[in-house]
Amino acid sequence: MNCPKCGGYIPFYDLKPNCRHCGVNIMYYIQNDGLMRDAKRTELESAVARMIIARIKAEFIGGKLQIMRMIAVIASLCALMIPYASASYTMPFFERKLSVGLIGIIQSFGNGLAVLVPKLLGSTLFAAGTRNAVIAAAFMLVITIINLLIFAAFFLGFLNLTSAAKFMKNASLVGAAAALAGQIAVIIMKMTFSDAAGSGFSPGFGAIVSAVLFAVIYYINRSLLKKGIEPEYRENDLKRKEMLKKVRKGEINLDDLPVPIFESEEEHKERMKALEEALKAEEEGKEL
Repeated sequence: MNCPKCGGYIPFYDLKPNCRHCGVNIMYYIQNDGLMRDAKRTELESAVARMIIARIKAEFIGGKLQIMRMIAVIASLCALMIPYASASYTMPFFERKLSVGLIGIIQSFGNGLAVLVPKLLGSTLFAAGTRNAVIAAAFMLVITIINLLIFAAFFLGFLNLTSAAKFMKNASLVGAAAALAGQIAVIIMKMTFSDAAGSGFSPGFGAIVSAVLFAVIYYINRSLLKKGIEPEYRENDLKRKEMLKKVRKGEINLDDLPVPIFESEEEHKERMKALEEALKAEEEGKEL
């Protein structure tokens, strides 16, 4: 084998702990070298982790606007439970209500009414109200898809804060327009609906609630884009990230870097303070 420090050849029968050429303790030198490499790697990888945390913080709880946006996005999903419209059916031994809302649709599948929709559309008595409910459900489906896209952009927004905010702003504008169109359509359908014995149709206000919340999401994201939502990184973390990329690509050898690789004045003070506390604790332990 060769000495890890000077590279001098050491025969296999030489069992001395020190190198015969430079005198270094081989075991301690290898351990120290490994610790130094681990310290450098930890410094670089910790910087990347801190940057991810900083982006997550900036996305979700970085300020009042971010917190308001989180509440509005969740509230917009919850608004899907408010009925957009409803059709009622009343006959001897049969009374059902088809509610176009998240809870109402789930209940319709539970009591079997959703399965009867094709037959209800073909019925002379129930066709008009059912058709109106299906149209309202189509608007709700579009609004639901937009809500899910906004939520996905919000949830993954820490990957690219600016792009996510732009997408949410544009999507919420489209959602508000679709929700208003749905509310207007429901009102028009009610005005043109002819009440008949055993059937009825009534509008809800779920679409208007969704439109209001979409408008809130739009204005919050517009304000964030004007204000700027860049995360606050620790000094030198961007440099550490770039250095880690070069190390992983093999452009820079980790052994050639100093310890610490980058250090600000504040970090230097923190490191020296920790070192002083460790030395003090060690001296107190010796005295005991």
